[in-house]
Amino acid sequence: MRRLTYLIPDNFTLSLVGTVIFASLLPCRGETAVAVNWLTNIAIGLLFFLHGGKLSREAVVAGATHWRLHVVVLLSTFVMFPLLGLALKPLVAPLVTPALYTGILFLCTLPSTVQSSIAFTSIARGNVPAAVCSASASSLIGIFLTPALVSVVVTNHAATSGSGWHTVGAIVMQLLVPFVAGQLLRPVIGPWLDRNRRVLKFVDQGSILLVVYTAFSEAVNEGLWHHLPLAALAGLFFVNAVLLAIALGITTVTSKRLGFNREDQITIIFCGSKKSLASGIPMAKVIFASQAVGAVVLPLMLFHQMQLMVCAALAQKWSMRDARAERSQPAGAQQH
Repeated sequence: MRRLTYLIPDNFTLSLVGTVIFASLLPCRGETAVAVNWLTNIAIGLLFFLHGGKLSREAVVAGATHWRLHVVVLLSTFVMFPLLGLALKPLVAPLVTPALYTGILFLCTLPSTVQSSIAFTSIARGNVPAAVCSASASSLIGIFLTPALVSVVVTNHAATSGSGWHTVGAIVMQLLVPFVAGQLLRPVIGPWLDRNRRVLKFVDQGSILLVVYTAFSEAVNEGLWHHLPLAALAGLFFVNAVLLAIALGITTVTSKRLGFNREDQITIIFCGSKKSLASGIPMAKVIFASQAVGAVVLPLMLFHQMQLMVCAALAQKWSMRDARAERSQPAGAQQH
């Protein structure tokens, strides 16, 4: 029964599904859409401001010296994934629509997650300080690298909202500037955020739900569901499963072949195989034209839930295996 609980979507995933349904039934239009869009931009800026205030510089410095591990994670995130997205095109193209394939390529260019990568690394008894550093560095580098990668791997430039430099500038102003401001004000707001983590969670999830609602409202107004057959959704599920399995396999084999210890292997697997929903949806809003965002973020939303379920099961399995190994050791060996 405990294993079956990993197959049950969490409350946030259910909220995402509910938001998509609500936007499909009652999409915002006209002046309401303009107002909701402004509210969404403010929420995104606040989100990255609070993330900047929350991120501990000490924790990042503690893991920053492990450069070999960080290089492997960054190469997995920003090189392996885009190459996989391009290499899988012969398999993917017949199964999904062109818009969904654009979303898969966009998914492949995104940075790693922060919170869940660290949480799963901790559960599986991996190198937590290194996970904090790798995931945080991936998130920051992604602000600049993701739009550049999108301009290279996504050939449907008509779906983007502007030139590469314009996109980078928009992301810097909307995401990086608030983040840096939060870092600078961390001595002031950091202790309060540490005591009130629910505030950050509320803004985090609330801003994503707002972006999803506005994105799907625009997409529905443009006829998204009329141009998206059920067969394409089934194909998207299969493609995401294949992509996640390959990423987990490559990071597992690579980390072993490079001689990393078990704790570092766990960190590489969890940080190098995951993609950030929290960063991806706001970026999609900036990078892509409004009518294209709904279809573009569908692969990311599905991949997000799949990676959470699979990595949660792996983390629990590895944690229990280590616990059994410790119990089977002689008392003297455990003390040693």
